[in-house]
Amino acid sequence: MNHETMLACYRALDLTDEKGFLCGKVLADLGADVIKIERPGGDPARSVGPFYHDIPDPERSLNWFAFNANKRGITLDIEKADGKHMFSKLVETADFLIESFSPGHMDELGIGYAVLSRINPKLIMISITPFGQEGPYRDWKGSDIVVWALSGMMYVSGEPDRPPLSPSFPHSYFFGAMQGAVGAMVALCHRHMTGCGQHVDASAQMSLAWVTQPEFQGIWDIEKKIVKRSGRLRVRPGTGVRMPIVWQCKDGDVSLILSLGSGVAAANRALVEWVKGEGDNCDILDQIDWWTFSWEDVTQELADQIIEIFSRFFLSHTQAELFEGAVKRGIQLSPSLSPKGLLEFAQLTERGYWVEVEHPELGTTITYPGAFVRPTETVCGIRRRAPLVGEHNEEIYKQELGFSAEEMLMLKQAKVI
Repeated sequence: MNHETMLACYRALDLTDEKGFLCGKVLADLGADVIKIERPGGDPARSVGPFYHDIPDPERSLNWFAFNANKRGITLDIEKADGKHMFSKLVETADFLIESFSPGHMDELGIGYAVLSRINPKLIMISITPFGQEGPYRDWKGSDIVVWALSGMMYVSGEPDRPPLSPSFPHSYFFGAMQGAVGAMVALCHRHMTGCGQHVDASAQMSLAWVTQPEFQGIWDIEKKIVKRSGRLRVRPGTGVRMPIVWQCKDGDVSLILSLGSGVAAANRALVEWVKGEGDNCDILDQIDWWTFSWEDVTQELADQIIEIFSRFFLSHTQAELFEGAVKRGIQLSPSLSPKGLLEFAQLTERGYWVEVEHPELGTTITYPGAFVRPTETVCGIRRRAPLVGEHNEEIYKQELGFSAEEMLMLKQAKVI
């Protein structure tokens, strides 16, 4: 295996806040030299917890660690004249520029895509915003919960008898950032064919709305029915029968979506035999011919009887017992893993997914998720921890751009870096 990374010969400048951190992280994991540009004094996101050992400190934010690992870091005020000049010098050798300012902000500073593409015609600029660079909502603010709601995803999240829910962790911008990374790779392929860069407009709302297409928008297009919140239950289109997809067990939850038809009949029968083997009275299940049984034959009364039997069975077993038994019998059941369960999950540990990353400033190592893909000819994954504030200023400004120690001191005193 070649130990070269996929994007080793490319450089990205990362001007994003939390809306776009993940885009730069993806490019960095693929091997690009991603330079995170922070305002002098450090990025405000460094104050976002949780913190290592619960000690609030801009150099101990686990959130910062997670989304900025593999990047180098410099400080630069791009709103000052000297800062714009230095930024333009960096753009000359960059392949990607990632930003998440409000639409038009870079143009107002005089360093929008039209200007930067004249400095470097091969530059690929990725802009990650709530609603995109155009349209009636382009200038509207959009927090994570707003984007989640306006994507349609919130409407189907939660229990049917309660208000809609938003995840406790900000997910909306992950979709926008990931689509930005995908767009960057497509633009790179285009550049190899044409020699020209381009501006990639990544809207978080569009990215998340795209995710809802098959199951939610598709059902409306085909059946003119609105999919509504169903919580731990799945509601069958047409009949309205409600059946759990998440079941409580002794030490947590397991996922089992009861499907019908000849393709899954053997698995359903195996589950029935397993329940019977535990001594449970399940005559109602014995009366079902699983090879011909369809959802048109299922009333809610029958579904409730099946739910009662399965619920009792699952509650008498642990996640591990159910998972092991399901694998042995060919039943599509899986545990709902906690963070601890995920860290100990054999499939991930055997594939070396978890990686120990050194943090010399903390005198320890921290366990990180590793590569999100495993290429056969190159490598992907964690190579270094997230940068400290201005950690690579001298490396980049002095060694690469040729600034002297005196110039660096003057720039620091002027709060340009």
